Amino acid sequence: MSTERNKMIKSLKEIVIPEIRNRGFKGSFPHFRKTEGGKTNLLTFQFDRNGGGFIIELANWSKSEFKTHWGKIIPLKELTAHDLNERQRIYPNLLTERNGTDSWFRYGKPKSKKNYDKLAQKVVERMPVMEQYWSENKIIEIEKKSVINNGFNSLWEIAKSIFNK
Repeated sequence: MSTERNKMIKSLKEIVIPEIRNRGFKGSFPHFRKTEGGKTNLLTFQFDRNGGGFIIELANWSKSEFKTHWGKIIPLKELTAHDLNERQRIYPNLLTERNGTDSWFRYGKPKSKKNYDKLAQKVVERMPVMEQYWSENKIIEIEKKSVINNGFNSLWEIAKSIFNK
């Protein structure tokens, strides 16, 4: 594993994982799950095999175990978003992939810990989008221009304004 990836994982563990834990998720990096009301929400961090970036994959499951198409049974406590065909990717600024892995959370070779922390904070800002997927099994696109026109600096601010009404 590269030094840059290790530094990014460290920032994710310091900044994002406490937020995930506060929402009731269990597991260890890179796979997390929360079971509540008969539904399991899954979150997996997937790193670019060429380095310099990662994506977040989400999924929902409502049974006690998962059976692969080749017959392997995966117990709920071991199930990950990667195991399921139906899942949602979370991008830093978009709801859909536009440029392959260029659309991913990109860290490249930052010069300082502050750069890694800033990208980890961007993941935290995407939590309302993740919450929407886990609760509704879909994501409704919010156009960036509406963020700017309404004086919000981020999707996180929009979500906070909606939920605080």
